[in-house]
Amino acid sequence: MPIQISSFDHLVLTVADVAATCVFYEKVLGMEVVVFDEGRTALSFGHQKINLHQAGAEFEPRAMKAMPGSGDLCLISPTPVAEILEHLQECGIEVIEGPAPKTGAVGPLISVYFRDPDDNLIEVSNLVVD
Repeated sequence: MPIQISSFDHLVLTVADVAATCVFYEKVLGMEVVVFDEGRTALSFGHQKINLHQAGAEFEPRAMKAMPGSGDLCLISPTPVAEILEHLQECGIEVIEGPAPKTGAVGPLISVYFRDPDDNLIEVSNLVVD
């Protein structure tokens, strides 16, 4: 019988500049910066976190080909897409696609795409409720 998985606890992004990444995710996405285990840094939201690894000084064990800009994240937000777009504009963030209909893990989404300081693709989505 296969292992059953119930949720994500955390994921890891390898970044060029931890401080710049923290500023972006705090300002643009409202995440909380947390420091844990002797100076490691994470971005916390809901019941999840994104651990940050400084490129060239990654913690072990790690992905075999960890590098800045290789992430592609979809985040669900209760903030209406119109307000997301307004906030991104206020922050000087270029929207590269959207709003666009997409398919998420639990149903249809309306998504907006942009990039973080490392050029990771960030998708912020509203769940479409019938």
